[in-house]
Order: sequence, then C-alpha cells, then structure tokens
Amino acid sequence: VQLMESGGGSVQDGGSLSLTCAYSGLTDRRVCMSCFRQSPGNGREGVARINDFGATYYADSVQGRFTISRDFTKATVYLQMNNLTPEDTAMYYCAAGPGWLRRTSVLDASLYEYWGQGTQVTVSS
Repeated sequence: VQLMESGGGSVQDGGSLSLTCAYSGLTDRRVCMSCFRQSPGNGREGVARINDFGATYYADSVQGRFTISRDFTKATVYLQMNNLTPEDTAMYYCAAGPGWLRRTSVLDASLYEYWGQGTQVTVSS
C-alpha cells in the first residue's frame, strides 16, 4: 500500500491550497481516507475524513473552510483548503483506515494503518 501527498506550499493568510493524495494497493473499497496534520511540538491532529459512501467528517477547526473529496476511478483523495490562517501551518498527511471508522465521530491517528510521507503547508500573516 502506498499513499503520496502533493500540493502543499506557502500562501498568505486568507489564501487557498489544494492537496492531493494518490493511493495504490488498497484492495478494500470500504477503507476510510483521512487527512491529518502535525505542527512542531504537537501531536497529529485529525482534519477530515471521507468514507466509501462519500460521507465526510471534519474537525471543528476546519469546518466550513476545508472540503475533502474522493475519486475512486483515480484512486485519489482531495483536500481543498480555503481561508487559510497561520494556525493551519503544519505537515499534512493522508491516511487510510478500516471501513468501520465510518461509524465513529473521531479522527484518531492511532486507528489508521497506512500513511503518506506528508506535505508541508505554510501560511504567513
């Protein structure tokens, strides 16, 4: 299984970025795909999740600003990030987890088995 993020970069406060996570080797369509982020000195924070039915879940900190989507034909997950603030600065990771996560309302990094290498997002004021 491989996951690879791309699309990170640097923007100013209020700007937008779009992250892409291309994955391969996931044979179970029911996996939940999620995005996490981690800034220096902090733990890995859940950002958004999308399951095989297209149902989404967002952390309160990004609700209304971030949108996660999924294209099964391209084996790709997208995270559109709008109205970015310096507090969004972090390394962003894509992760794949078991399908039963769709029944939960948490974004717990310990429940995810497969991870990408991460892509840096920096928002300047």
